[in-house]
Amino acid sequence: MQGLIGKKIGMTSVFDKETGESVPVTIIQIGKNVVHQVKTTEKDGYTAAQLGFDACKEKRVTRPRLGHFNKLGTEPTRVVREFGIEAEDSELAPGQKVGIEIFDNVEYVDVSGTTKGRGYTGTIKRHNFQRGRETHGNTNHRDRGSLGAGTYPARVFPGLKMAGHYGAEQQTIKGLEIFSLDKEEGLVLVKGSVPGRNKGYVFVKKNLSKSR
Repeated sequence: MQGLIGKKIGMTSVFDKETGESVPVTIIQIGKNVVHQVKTTEKDGYTAAQLGFDACKEKRVTRPRLGHFNKLGTEPTRVVREFGIEAEDSELAPGQKVGIEIFDNVEYVDVSGTTKGRGYTGTIKRHNFQRGRETHGNTNHRDRGSLGAGTYPARVFPGLKMAGHYGAEQQTIKGLEIFSLDKEEGLVLVKGSVPGRNKGYVFVKKNLSKSR
């Protein structure tokens, strides 16, 4: 299995036993992911495992997804995601559960999540623009200013940095080092920060290229 679904619990700091340094880590609760469906090359054209996380009541999922779960005979989950499978995963079956043991010999992972939504923001917060001066009668303190020439080209070029919606976007942080695994509690501690709010869902995937 190439990855699992988890939930970001928050950040803390732990002491490295070898160096004694304080290391900032993010705690990701994974526990057990349930296998909903196994995709095969013969039937689907590719190989993958459809995993579910965070079991819930039937009324908490949509009817199409509930019908999908009932057809496979698996418990409803709030989050569903597909991950690639490896040669040793050939015996996976719907209803089986997978835990953080897949990260036993893995040093680095890629973590994807939805960043915190900040609503409609100005250019200073969104693009790190500088503010205007406060002296000599200047009234343009936080405004963006001119968008370009009026006569030519008489239009605004696409992609111009302006005020707008900021955050609430899918983001992936690659190459985060795994600090430790707590198999009893189903926790993964990674060095550094991951995108999203606390208790937000994240997707943890193996990064094999960095450890080679």
